[in-house]
Parts: sequence; structure tokens; C-alpha cells
Amino acid sequence: MATVGGLISYPVKGCAGVPARVSPLTRAGLAHDRSFMVTDPSGGFRSQRRDPRLAVIRPAVEADGTRLALSAPGVADLHLDVDLDAARRDVVLFGAPYRGIDQGERAAEWLSRVLAVPSRLVRVPPDHDRVTDGRTPGTSGYADSSPVHAISQASLDELNRRLGASSLPMSRFRPNIVIDGWDEPHLEDLIGHVRIGDTELGFAKRAIRCAVTMVDQRTGTKAGPEPLRTLATYRRAAEGGIAFGVKLSVLRPGRLAVGDALVASDP
Repeated sequence: MATVGGLISYPVKGCAGVPARVSPLTRAGLAHDRSFMVTDPSGGFRSQRRDPRLAVIRPAVEADGTRLALSAPGVADLHLDVDLDAARRDVVLFGAPYRGIDQGERAAEWLSRVLAVPSRLVRVPPDHDRVTDGRTPGTSGYADSSPVHAISQASLDELNRRLGASSLPMSRFRPNIVIDGWDEPHLEDLIGHVRIGDTELGFAKRAIRCAVTMVDQRTGTKAGPEPLRTLATYRRAAEGGIAFGVKLSVLRPGRLAVGDALVASDP
């Protein structure tokens, strides 16, 4: 039987993940997932693709979303009251225009110091109405695309078998849900519809991997060429790129917990 082996949210896009034993699942994914985003002064989003030190920034959000804390090596922690009333700024995510609520000068100064480039922090506005694409449309905050990213442990085990001594942790792929219990790798590719506890999710697309997978999530440094070099030998997608894991849209919100049974049906 497949079960939920791990739940991880990423409150600040590109920053470290926050594991949980239990989490609400909203239409936009796990609670607070990608609710905040680091931008350059013009509103372009910052990513580990160009700013790998994002990985060492560890966020913590109060359950009600009213407080945010950020920590990173070598600097004092930052504690903020989340501002929903500040002026909204234009932001850009993969060429698409959105809006963000700027979180002020203290956040900007702290992030600029840690990343060594001018940066600002924005939060998704309450009226954010983004629609994501794929076989099952959905919505999300500042995630790259669909609100939930899932990978099975069996898929990582197969990759690590091929990598041998240079095996990698699951954190390289930044999933929201880790699926345990499958003997075969890449069964997540065959998902059409998933029930977990009282929630339901639908398949949107396969996850096409990028250079973020080559960033060591512990140190915030680029450590390529793996895993892309090995994945390219057996996971090239017909639509282009290298596929590993799947993106899902939320059909019915609810509550998720590690250990919940996962009941998947084919497309």
C-alpha cells in the first residue's frame, strides 16, 4: 500500500523546506507553501538557478500566517509581522505578471545581506487568482506551476542505484509529498486521480527538472552535474526536458498526515 512518507512546504519560494507530520491542504497546496517570494528590485523572482544561497534561508510561519521568521548562517534571525496592507508591487514569475505585497525594508535589508544582491520580499495577495495549467488545472501561490509536487521514494531509490556512491537526498528535488510503499519506480507518472485522507488531487503534468536539482540544499552551493547527467540517460520526456516526479492540482482540500494511505487511479 502506498502511503505519505513525507510532507514538506516551502513558505518562501526557493528557500529551505519545512517538514511537517500533519498539514492542511488548500486549493493552493500545503498550508503557506510558496506564499512568499524573494525578488530583485524590479520585481523579477529570485531562484536557486541563479541565487543558490536561497537554500540556506530557513523560514518558519505561524499557523495563522501572521508571523514569519527567517534564519540563515552567520546572521541574526529576522522576525516579521506579515503585512497584508502595504502597497502592492508588480512581480514577474516566468514572464507572467502578478502582484505581491511588499514586506518592508527590514526584510529587504536582511535578504540583501544574506544573498549579497539587492532583494525584496513579497507575499501573495489574498485576492491572488492565478490559474495553473496541465491536464488538471488548479491554482497556486508563487510555485513554479501546479500547487503540489510529488515523488515516490522508489523513484529516488532507482536514481541512487544508478548514481552509486554519489547518491543524493530527496531534498535535491524539493517535493511537497514523498510517496512510500511502491516497489517500482515512477509509478507516480501513471497517476490520474489521487485520494489521500479526505483530500483529492488530480494529475497536472510530469515535473520537468532544472538546474536547481544540482544545488546542494544544505550548503546553498552548486554541485553539478548530477543528477541531471544521469537522469538524462533514462528520463528524457517526449515533450522535452528531463522528467522526475509529478505535479498535481487540488480537487478537494482537507488534511494530510504522514502515514495516510494514498489511493491512486490511472489516467
